[in-house]
Amino acid sequence: MSVDRIATAQQSAYFLAQINKASAALNTTNEQIASQNVANTYAGFGNQAQVLTASISANARNDAYKAATNLAITQSDMQDNQLASLGELVAQLKKAVSDAVSNNDPTSLMGQVQNIFDQATAILNSKDANGDYIYSGGRTDTPPITVSSLSDLVALPSVAGAFNNGTDKKSVQVADGHTISFGMTASDVGTGLMQALKDIAAFDAGASGNLNGSTSLSQAQNDFLSGQIVSVGTVATNLNTVTAENGYAYNQLESASTQQDSMATLYTGFINKIQKTDMAEAATQLSLNQTALQAVLQVTSGLNQLTLLNYLPTPGG
Repeated sequence: MSVDRIATAQQSAYFLAQINKASAALNTTNEQIASQNVANTYAGFGNQAQVLTASISANARNDAYKAATNLAITQSDMQDNQLASLGELVAQLKKAVSDAVSNNDPTSLMGQVQNIFDQATAILNSKDANGDYIYSGGRTDTPPITVSSLSDLVALPSVAGAFNNGTDKKSVQVADGHTISFGMTASDVGTGLMQALKDIAAFDAGASGNLNGSTSLSQAQNDFLSGQIVSVGTVATNLNTVTAENGYAYNQLESASTQQDSMATLYTGFINKIQKTDMAEAATQLSLNQTALQAVLQVTSGLNQLTLLNYLPTPGG
C-alpha cells in the first residue's frame, strides 16, 4: 500500500498558477518602480491608452507652437527696438531742421540728413539670426531698400522706388486655429522718413538749395524748412502708430506664450498621472505583492509536504 499526498495534481496546478500570478504582479510592480512608468507599452495602459496618446500628441503640438512663438517674440522685440531707433532718427531730423531755422544757419543740416539716411537704411536692411531680411515682406534674400545714397534717393521718380520689399506679413500659429500677425515691411515703417529725406535732399540739389554753402537762410530756404518741421512731425506721429501696432502684436505673443506654458503644465501633469508611477502607491503595492507571493509559496510548500501519515495516530497515542 502506498501513502499518497493529500494534494492532488489539480490542486498543485492551481497553486502553481497562483505562484506565477503573484510573481508576475511582483515583477510588474518592481518594473514600475525601477522605470517610474506604469507600463512600457501602450497596451499596458489598458483603456487609458487612447487618452494618453491624444494627450502626448496635443503636448507635442503645444511644444511646436511654443518654439515658433518664442522666435516671433524675439523678432517682434527686435523690431520694437529698431522702431524706437527709427523714431529717434525722425526726432533728430526734426531737431536738425528746427535748429537750422531757429539759428538761421543751415550749414550742418545736410551732414545730419546724410547720417540719418545711412542709419535708417541700415535698420531697414537688417537681418535676423537666420540671415533673412526682417522687413523684406517675404523676399527674405533681397535687401528691401534699393538705394545706397541720398543722390540715388533724389533721382527716383517716387519714394516708392526706394523699396523692394514684398507685401507678405509675418505671422505665427500660436494654437489650434489661432494665428498672430507680427511682421512689418520696410515700406510700412520707412516710407514717411525716406520721403522727408528725399524732399530735403531734392531741395538742397535745386536752385534755392546749397544749404551747406549758405551762411544764413534765404526766404525760400526758411519757408521750405519751416514746412518740413510740420511734415517731419507727421512722420513721427505715423511711426508712433506703427510702433504701437508692433507693441500690440508683441503683447499678444507674450499672452500666447503664457497660455502655452499653462497648457504644457496641464498636459504634462495629465500625462504623468496616467504614465508615471505613483511611488507611494507602488511601494505599498510592492509590499502587498511580496506578502501574497510569500503566502502562496508557503501554502503550496506545506500542502505538497502533507501526507496521510500526518493524520495517523502515533504509537501510544
